[in-house]
Amino acid sequence: MSENQVLIKEMSLGGRTLTLETGRMAKQASGAVLVTYGETVVLVTATVAKNTRDIDFFPLTVDYEERLYAVGKIPGGFIKREGRPSEKAILSGRLIDRPIRPLFPKHMRNEVQVVATVLSVDQDNAPEIAAMIGASAALHISKIPLKKPIGGVIVGRVDGQFVINPVVRQAENSDMHLVVAGTDDAVMMVEAGAKEVPEKEMLEAIMFGHDQVKEIVKFVEEFRTEALAKGLAFEKMEIPGIEFDSAMEDEILPKAEQAIREAVLHCSSEKLTKKQREAFMDEVMSGLQQGFLEQFPDNPKEVMALIEKAEKKVVRRIITHDKLRIDGRAIDEIRPISVEVGVLPRTHGTGLFTRGQTQILSVATLGSISEEQILDGLGTEETKRYMHHYNFPPFSTGETKPMRSPGRREIGHGALAERALEPMIPSEEVFPYTIRVVSEAIESNGSTSMGSVCGSTLSLMDAGVPLKAPVAGVAMGLIMEEDQFTVLTDIQGLEDHLGDMDFKVAGSANGVTALQMDIKIPGITRAVFEQALEQANRGRMYILKKMLDVLPEARKEISEHAPSIIRTSIHPDKIRDIIGPGGKIIKKLVEETGADIDIEDDGRVFIAAVDREKGKRALEIIKSITAEVEVGKLYNGKVTRVTDFGCFVEVIPGVLGLSGKEGLVHISQLDFQRVEKTEDVVKEGEIITVKAIGYDPQGRLKLSKKEAMRDMGLAPKESNTEQPEKRERRPFSRPKVAKE
Repeated sequence: MSENQVLIKEMSLGGRTLTLETGRMAKQASGAVLVTYGETVVLVTATVAKNTRDIDFFPLTVDYEERLYAVGKIPGGFIKREGRPSEKAILSGRLIDRPIRPLFPKHMRNEVQVVATVLSVDQDNAPEIAAMIGASAALHISKIPLKKPIGGVIVGRVDGQFVINPVVRQAENSDMHLVVAGTDDAVMMVEAGAKEVPEKEMLEAIMFGHDQVKEIVKFVEEFRTEALAKGLAFEKMEIPGIEFDSAMEDEILPKAEQAIREAVLHCSSEKLTKKQREAFMDEVMSGLQQGFLEQFPDNPKEVMALIEKAEKKVVRRIITHDKLRIDGRAIDEIRPISVEVGVLPRTHGTGLFTRGQTQILSVATLGSISEEQILDGLGTEETKRYMHHYNFPPFSTGETKPMRSPGRREIGHGALAERALEPMIPSEEVFPYTIRVVSEAIESNGSTSMGSVCGSTLSLMDAGVPLKAPVAGVAMGLIMEEDQFTVLTDIQGLEDHLGDMDFKVAGSANGVTALQMDIKIPGITRAVFEQALEQANRGRMYILKKMLDVLPEARKEISEHAPSIIRTSIHPDKIRDIIGPGGKIIKKLVEETGADIDIEDDGRVFIAAVDREKGKRALEIIKSITAEVEVGKLYNGKVTRVTDFGCFVEVIPGVLGLSGKEGLVHISQLDFQRVEKTEDVVKEGEIITVKAIGYDPQGRLKLSKKEAMRDMGLAPKESNTEQPEKRERRPFSRPKVAKE
């Protein structure tokens, strides 16, 4: 391969080298770029189908493929190969999809597939950011008509200073994890988790990230220019738009706009519910369609397209110019809220959150530490203690669809709600439980994900989880008309469908814990962000008050149906005594008590049992197994054997078939008087009080009944241990010898 056939270009990003390469790998794709960031390597390809599809949407697919060899792992489980994408892979794919989707031609119907294959991972350099930049570059050098390239970065904040693409050590000390993606002139996508960061500081972080995004976009533009010079990039394909017959357009649009305007104003003034509004609008739209099809019977698709165009134009104009919404609310008004807790009798915690025609039933379940999720992925995290799952059944929108496993949308919404609550979850030391929340979207008309945040907070508090602070969420919308924009608080389905932005903000009264922004236009400016964040703050405070009016704080006691967890600590050297050979002892312990027992490497022991008495019994057994005899302490023990030289006494009873701890009471230690025969003082099976007086050179325990009696004040007077008075001794004198 000649040097002219390969292009390699470098830039500095976050203090490390980012390299783009094309011309060496995957040359049959429409565009292929190998991205190297530190020792993270991702191959990103973009491919477009030759033919268009007869559908009414743009068929874009973004696949993020994790390979465990990238971190030197063999997949776990019976089948030793990668299977269904992990949640992290699905979320990474969505992270790439969302900023590039609005940048394709509106009427493009050729299928486009972007595939990011993670080949090597250096934990200090995020593969999803490398993949995002690689997707931008691969699309930009291909013939696929992306309007502009994008860039993306992670923004962290350590000790008050913003950091681009923080390494692991910095990320551990950062109070935010913010992903910003955009073009050279506007932000396209925001995704964030934060530890109660105020809105103004989040805005500064977004703008800081966008400044670096501009440099990446410039770098990708230069990469395409150099690739074109080497014959490694291509001219863009043309995508024809929909051309309407001018006479038909002039006939349909004015009449349709007038009829739709009157219908929308009627819905707004009467404040119709979603079902009432949909029924009324369907009747109006069907009447328009039928009437115009009689005039233009040969153009059914064009007729429908023009009616839909009129609807979008009218609704947007009414919001922007008249400041009216289709359900009669003010621009910053939140729909009626209803809050209930403790709805289900046998679950550990429930919250039913209703906002307008959006209703979420969230259910919290508490489990033992051993029930935490094991992660088999490319990241540094191996387990997850707090999980949030989101379900969106078709009946929530009055539809019938097959019930399948969670799709990308469900996984994304669940992850967003999880991210919003995660900073508020108490530590394992404070609350030693694995926590799972499931949010069922049982009715939907806008922002079920933010409803899930509210429902999750309620269910956790109902379950007795001592959250650091309650969290609420609200979704903001945007209508952008030329140089005017209107930000909508608490958007509903139609406003999301016809609007330009879905901006979700979750947090406590102290600050933001999660952000997610998706847009349909080529970017938004700082002014829009400022307005959206300010309105979101007011909306969040209103919703929080409604929630806390019903449940001001977490319940003091957990549900009687939840496991009670008892904590204790043992010396790490004693862990093997509880486990036993082949796990024999701990299995017996679990079988006998019915408790779940988790033992950490540092000696922490967690005993979980719904029946508190069973938990206490398990604790007693563990203490018995790990107990050590303390020298100088008195024990009530059972005489197990009697010998000529003394007796053996079990001072700590055996459990689960294990031998207890016993020692020897030598015959000289049985009584204060001389003992001729051991049997004269003790009998086998008798319970006696003894004192641990030490160990012999072989490590065998020595006990004394005599010393125990002395400590209990039972020593006879004649054996008083005080030293007898010393008799005065005469001085020694040598006998005199008579002299001869």
